[in-house]
Amino acid sequence: MRPDDGRAIPNFIMQALLGKPITIYGKGNQTRSFMYISDLVEGLYRFFLSSYNGPINTGNPDEKTILELAETIKSLTGSKSKIVRHSLPVDDPKERCPDIRLAKKILNWHPKVSLEEGLGKTIEYFRQIINKRRRGRNSPKEFLKS
Repeated sequence: MRPDDGRAIPNFIMQALLGKPITIYGKGNQTRSFMYISDLVEGLYRFFLSSYNGPINTGNPDEKTILELAETIKSLTGSKSKIVRHSLPVDDPKERCPDIRLAKKILNWHPKVSLEEGLGKTIEYFRQIINKRRRGRNSPKEFLKS
């Protein structure tokens, strides 16, 4: 994940680590489900090895509100950032949660990494990026060398 890609997790983590306000939209009660990359890779791997040729949803059926996500990230980073609200865009989905029953049945798959565990790893990743930037390694090529 890029620190500036505009998605909730990178935005919240970077804002928290830098001590900036954590921005949510609306009341933050819209829900999302978050899955760590290793769970996605495992699901795709099992799908590729299967003989099933239809679509299968992977994802994490454990929905969290955006406000819960922001509060969790704030807690895990130890940040003193304030959570601030902005107007909710009209096209913002109210909920997103995959139905993974078919993945469980066909692939014997379900996500294993908890939100907190995945966020912990992701927070550490972004801490490293911030530390490298502070030492003057701003270009992507310099990040890849270290």
